[in-house]
Amino acid sequence: MEATVLLATVVLAALVIRTAVEELREPGRGRARWAFLKDRRALAAGAFLMVALGSLGWKLGGGQGLVWACLAGVLAAYATNSRGRHT
Repeated sequence: MEATVLLATVVLAALVIRTAVEELREPGRGRARWAFLKDRRALAAGAFLMVALGSLGWKLGGGQGLVWACLAGVLAAYATNSRGRHT
């Protein structure tokens, strides 16, 4: 279980570091990346995936499945964000 939590933490830390680098290069870009926290569509997609995978993960893998379901939900919300995209 500890290795799973550590790996999920490393993935989230990589996301935060990427955002910090983008913010340094172009001010405002990092805030736009994390706008999914205010985007209802992105949060709904992430929550749906988290619940679906969480129930399956709990049944098959216990606590480790829940950790990966939470990470997948956050990444799904991050990917479906419509506010943070600009070219």
